[in-house]
Amino acid sequence: MKMESCRKIIAERLKSCRRERGMSLDATAKATGVSKAMLGQIERQESTPTIATLWKIATGLNISFSSFFFNAVRPISGTDIFPDDPTMNIRVIFPFDAFTQMEMFEFTLTEHHHQRSSAHQVGVIEHIVPLEGTVEMYYDGEWRRVSPGEALRFHADQPHEYRAVTEKAVFQNILCYAYMHS
Repeated sequence: MKMESCRKIIAERLKSCRRERGMSLDATAKATGVSKAMLGQIERQESTPTIATLWKIATGLNISFSSFFFNAVRPISGTDIFPDDPTMNIRVIFPFDAFTQMEMFEFTLTEHHHQRSSAHQVGVIEHIVPLEGTVEMYYDGEWRRVSPGEALRFHADQPHEYRAVTEKAVFQNILCYAYMHS
């Protein structure tokens, strides 16, 4: 996905969520922990949020991460997102589904990329399934290494981290939102 398209889709989704909830930028800033100035820049398409910032917004608004990459006409599954980070690529495989309460991504980390993630909504569980290379996950106060043929699951309602141990690590990330209603 091109940077301009990414900015536009995120901006439209953020505005739509705020309108649906009747929230001002101030109220949204308080709910998400993202500054009013940054939220305004995102809505005006002046800035593309980092993955960590987008997770904060999704968590604060109680919406799925992939909902930022779904347009009303068609899901953009299979599309790469966050084109501005050459060492991390995320591809939406299945956008959030209200019936299953799940979404699925494929992460590709190169050059030993290390990604920190803030806590997601209470009840979110992540499932990590490596396809290529080795990745380490940090949660519950310790690092855990996982390679192809293995998998792990953890509660993502805590800060956590992903780190490519090998030069390239590709893994599927399945998020389950057991608590969400829509």
